[in-house]
Amino acid sequence: MQSGGLIKVAGSRSEWERRQAALRREAERQAREATRVAKEQERERQRQHLERQQSTAEQKTAEVAQRIEELDRVLLVALRVVPLSFDQMRVASSIRPFEPEPRLTVPDPAPDWAAYQPAPPSGWSKIFKGKDHYERAVAEARARYDRATDSYQQRVQRRLSELNAARSAYDRQVAEEQKKIAEANALLNQIRMDFDAGRPEALEWFASKVLERSKYPAGFPKLFQMAYRPENRDLVVEFELPPQGVVPEVRAYKYVKSRDAIDPVPRPQTEVKQRYTKLLACVALRAMHEIFTSTPRELVEAIVFNGRLNTIDQATGKKVRPHLLSVEAERAEFEDLVLADVNPVACLKRLNALVSPNPYDLEAIEPFITFDLKRFRFSEDMDVVSGLDSRRNLLKLSPTEFEHLVRELFVAMGAEAWTTIPSKDGGVDAVATSDNLFFGGVCLIQAKRWSGLVGLDAVHALTGVMADHNATTGVLVTTSWFGRASEQFAQRNRVTLINGAELKHLIKKHLNIDVIPGTTPPRQARASDNRQSGRPGPTI
Repeated sequence: MQSGGLIKVAGSRSEWERRQAALRREAERQAREATRVAKEQERERQRQHLERQQSTAEQKTAEVAQRIEELDRVLLVALRVVPLSFDQMRVASSIRPFEPEPRLTVPDPAPDWAAYQPAPPSGWSKIFKGKDHYERAVAEARARYDRATDSYQQRVQRRLSELNAARSAYDRQVAEEQKKIAEANALLNQIRMDFDAGRPEALEWFASKVLERSKYPAGFPKLFQMAYRPENRDLVVEFELPPQGVVPEVRAYKYVKSRDAIDPVPRPQTEVKQRYTKLLACVALRAMHEIFTSTPRELVEAIVFNGRLNTIDQATGKKVRPHLLSVEAERAEFEDLVLADVNPVACLKRLNALVSPNPYDLEAIEPFITFDLKRFRFSEDMDVVSGLDSRRNLLKLSPTEFEHLVRELFVAMGAEAWTTIPSKDGGVDAVATSDNLFFGGVCLIQAKRWSGLVGLDAVHALTGVMADHNATTGVLVTTSWFGRASEQFAQRNRVTLINGAELKHLIKKHLNIDVIPGTTPPRQARASDNRQSGRPGPTI
């Protein structure tokens, strides 16, 4: 008996050990499976992370490529835009047709007597209930019907009243809107008449609307000023150029697996600068194209475009606004260009533009026309009120007084020496010396107290006197105005022109004296006046 029991216990222990071994093997199998699954999941996670990083790098690269394409097409996209016109600017009504609530337009069904009328008695009911019972039923039904009808009429009246109120409110809204539209269009019509008459304010307003409508890529400023000069029939535009940062300094992005990082691939600095120079040229050509195509040739014969940048000088930390580009383009020459196929930089060179040698590094240039001075315009009634004004009228000064005033001005502006020299044409001629940029060493100054156009002959004469006296530069100052041909010739021959409006501004700025130039440029000087010397007014 004991021997059999020992055998039984031993057998049970062996079975238990087998089960334990099986459990251990299952646990080990499950652990290996879990490890395998974890490794597969980790590999999948890493694969997805790699794909995401690679996709992010490709997306960032695509964004850079898209940005470059936008910059490359800055000029081309404007060529497909329909030029702005006054007709496009007319205000149209935006009010929808009168649409009241459905409950106000769909009436409730009126009460139907047939739904109230009791059925006539018949058969046994006619015998037992009789005629009186039916008549009472009809009377009660009639009363209910009458009450329903009265309630229906009241609802109809309320609905019609609300409908009329809604209609009145809508009519008032329409009337107010039509009044605003009529006022806006009347103002637009007045501006259009002023525009057709060549009034500077109207020309400037319309040209501003042309540039405001122009859509540039993100990061481009929409700031500009302009002045219309009716005596020259040209627009002077001061335009805020885009900053250097609009051109991506990154060419692409790549994913570096070993560092799990997305690194930028830098764009060569030479390419960045070339692209920025090209972009500025595109902006200038685009603005001139938009204005030329939207304005009539009889009003705008030329555009002077000055591009300047509002930025921070990294050397000083101060705000600076250097001019980087200046170009004066005649309409006939500009319209002969095929802008869709030009090299923008070469095109500006053909137009004799002044472009910074290093615009990306903010190397400034001196523009053809100093914009702020051109903003000082003669008033139309200057000749009428000048006799009643307490300010000094430059045309009424004696020759000695005018010479003294001009001498004081140029000394205040930095002239270190002043010597009057003989002149054959009756003008005030002097030699001034200075080390500053305006006078540029020895400067010959000639002043003309005229009331009419100072033509090209006067500028020619000054350059001849400059040659006789070996002068470095020349300044021709007048109480009147110059033609565009004179300005162009002066720009090529180291001569600075100061017209009456500018002279008034300079005297106020440097001498703190308010004067009246004494003459008004014509609103519609003919193009031929800009090419001829004309007859001078009174001289001293």
